[in-house]
Formats: sequence, C-alpha cells, structure tokens
Amino acid sequence: MAVALRYAARTDLGLGPKSRNEDSGYAGPHLLVLADGMGGHAAGDVASSMIVGHLAPLDGESLGSDRALGALDKSIRAANDNLRRAMKDDPDLSGMGTTTIAMLRSGNKLAMAHIGDSRAYLLRDGTFSQITKDHSFVQQLVDEERISAEEAEHHPQRSLVTRVMTGNEGDEPDLSVRELKVGDRYLLCSDGLSDFVGREVLEEILTKAKSPDEAADRCIEVALKASARDNVTVLVADVVDPDRAEAPSTVPQIVGAAAVRVRRSRTRAIPVSPAEKAARLSREASGRGDGDDDHVPLAEENRSPFVVWGRRLSVAAVAVVVLVGGSYAAYDWSQRQFYLGAQSGYVAIFRGVIQDLGPIRLSHAESTSDVALTDLPTHYQQLVLAKIPVGTLDDAWERVGTLRVAAADCREQKAAGATCGAAVASPGTTTTGTTTGTTTGTTTTGTTTTGTTTGTTTGTATGTSSTDAGPGGPSPSSTAAPPGAPGPAPSPSVPVNTPITTAQTP
Repeated sequence: MAVALRYAARTDLGLGPKSRNEDSGYAGPHLLVLADGMGGHAAGDVASSMIVGHLAPLDGESLGSDRALGALDKSIRAANDNLRRAMKDDPDLSGMGTTTIAMLRSGNKLAMAHIGDSRAYLLRDGTFSQITKDHSFVQQLVDEERISAEEAEHHPQRSLVTRVMTGNEGDEPDLSVRELKVGDRYLLCSDGLSDFVGREVLEEILTKAKSPDEAADRCIEVALKASARDNVTVLVADVVDPDRAEAPSTVPQIVGAAAVRVRRSRTRAIPVSPAEKAARLSREASGRGDGDDDHVPLAEENRSPFVVWGRRLSVAAVAVVVLVGGSYAAYDWSQRQFYLGAQSGYVAIFRGVIQDLGPIRLSHAESTSDVALTDLPTHYQQLVLAKIPVGTLDDAWERVGTLRVAAADCREQKAAGATCGAAVASPGTTTTGTTTGTTTGTTTTGTTTTGTTTGTTTGTATGTSSTDAGPGGPSPSSTAAPPGAPGPAPSPSVPVNTPITTAQTP
C-alpha cells in the first residue's frame, strides 16, 4: 500500500545564554533530518547545517527500498568528510561536531541513521516508544546497570555524548530499516526538548495533537514553559494513505542554522548548501519571497531643507542619549556573562563576553580551577581553548566539575598504560580491536525494529584506581594548581574505569 508523510518542523533558541541556534532541521516528503551542533565557540551551527545541507539532495532522489539504507550511509559518511575538510581549511571551525538523526523514506520502508543523543520516538497504535538509543556517558551507566533510567533523567553528566559526527573516520552511526504503517507518528527532537520535558508529557502531546503542526508547536511551547536552556528543535511526521487523506505538502521545511542564508564572514568560504537552496525554494513556494531583496527606502523629497535637517539633528541627539545609556547597559550585561577558557595551562572561569573590541578586552579571568589542560582528553582541550559559553557562575563551576571528572579518568587511563580517551574495559577483562559502532537493522512488520551491534574495543586497561586523591581531587600524577586557585569542587560520583571519550553538547 502506498504511503506518504505529512510533516512539520519547528525550532526555538531556548532560554539559555546561546546567541545563535546551533540546531538544524529538515523535513520533506522523503527525508527527515535533525542535527544538534556542538562546540559552542567552535561553530556547532556550521556543523549541523553542513550535515543537513549534504543530506538534503536525498529528498529528491528516487531510490528502491534495497538501496535507501546504503545511500543514506554513503551520504552521511561524505557529510562527515566535509566536516573534516572544513576544519582543515578553517582553523576557527576546529572542534565542531553534531548529532544526527536521518530518516529516508522509500515506499513503505524507512531507512534510519542515528548518532549522538538527539532522539526519535514512535507513536503506533497507542504505544509510545523511543526508537533510538542515546550515545552518551549516562546511557552507558544505564546499560551497565550502575544507575536506573529514572536516575539518568537527572544525572549531572547527561549532556556528555560518546559518539557524534566530528569529521573523524571512526564516527559511525547506527543504521536500521523500519516498516512504515499508516497512522504512525514520528517525533525527532534535540536534547533541548528531551532533557526538559518528560516522556509522559511527550506521549500525551503526540497522542492528543490533531496534526504534526499542532504537535510540533505544542512541544516547543512546553519546552519553553519548562525553562529549556538549550536550543529546542522538533520534527513531527505522520504516515498517511495518500488515496484516503488530503495530499500532504511536498514543500520542504528547513529550520535552525540550516535555514540561515547569510553566514558570518568566517564561514563564507563554505559553499552555499543544498539545504539553503531548499530554504529559498520553500519561501518562494509559500509566497514569502526571498527576504534579501526586501528594502524600504527612506524618502525625503518634497520636504523643506529645514524640516530635513531638523529631523536629522533630532535623530542625532536621540542617538547620543541612546549610545551613552546603551553603553552602560551593554557593559553591565557583559559582566553577567561567563565562559570557560584556558589560563596558564589550567581551566579558568572568565567573566565577560568571548569577543574583544579591537584592543579592548571585554572579559577577565574570574577564577582559575585546579584542572590542568594537559590532563583532559584532546577533544575537551580543543573545546576549552575554543572557549565554552555558560549561563551563570554556578553553571561555570558545575561545568568545571564535569571537566575535573574527565581529567581524573584520563589520568587513570594514562597510569594504566592506555591512551587517554580510549575505552577502558571492566575490571578483570581486557579487550582489543576496533569499535565499529554500526548497527545492522532488520525489518519487521508492525513492530519496532531491533538490531545487533557488532564491534570490539581498542585499548588495554586495569581495573585499578588511585586511593590517594580526595573526593573530586586530582590524582598524585596531576599537575599542581597555581597559587591562589580554589580548591576542587565536589564532583559527581563517577565509577572508576568508565570511558570518557566524550564531547560536550553545549
């Protein structure tokens, strides 16, 4: 039986400190893509928009069900290669990455690829289920039965992801194939929704909403009411019978960073993406126009010179008042901003904004922590050097605690003879090989697809831990903190020998 998708895409900046949307979403008649960029100052918005831009052309291809999964896998690998080349060409992009969920429809089959902690849910016959598995540190703890699923929802390290698209050859998404059924409703969302809105609430929204548009709008509304501090992006798609229902729209909807047509100067070297072209097509098809050509000239003809100059002087006077008042307001605002950076080889908390105004520095080091930069995994070092924006001073110290945990684990792995950031086996076991991270999906009818994950892990480690360090403190091998640095803040309890090959989702 022929099926079609009726879809809606929505996004919101959220209530946190981010000044730009690092999420990207694409919804079309054959393709759904959601990417949550990461890296903060390291251009997470560029990473997510590049992924969406590279996958967007799949929406116009006619692929048989036997070719859809291979085509999706090939495109995602090529998109990841693009990330690597972009970072090589532009050092300002170094350290960027993005989660990715992509669904490609071919007939009544759905090829799916997923990497990171963005999620996909399915409402089928009244049953609501999560059909993706988070690639995160907290999910590993759940899998190892160290914490419960309920504890995971509020764990302080739930934003640490273990697999994302970073341009590395080892970035392997989970792949599977599902069968579409009329009446299915799919929800794809970034962690700006799933971290702040409970599963039961999401189920209620998807069950009661009469259309994908209503469901998507409601998800954004509830996330903001829950004070979501991250970008919130939602895609909702219904599987319909085109012979019995009104024909759904075939105009793609593009939201977030991928819909921004004008990049900042440091990203202009990257070619205009297919997603941006699709965004223009969407605007033209809906009659909203291009947007760039909208220009309202200010006409002053047929007015006396006295009136013209009088208006100009009035405007100038108002501008002076606004400039003086605005300067103070801007300075006051800047002193309530914080970010993490490097100071004398240690992680430091800075007060102010990341950018400088020519020779004028707009930030200063508020406190220097005891976390040595060299103790962190390479990816964390890149994030700190690129600067990590945070909301408040409390948020900054909480993030320092997360980095302290990662540094302690890294020192333990080095002491055990393993490469920092490599996966460490459970106590008493040794594992060798290479992690493939690829899930081979199987197709079932009317049920959720299950997959078998194959892979082995490189690295050799022993199940030992230092007994000389205090709670949350550095191990004997760590670099001493500089004079005057605050003592280590209490860190969350993290089991020894847990791999921290992680990237922070801002």
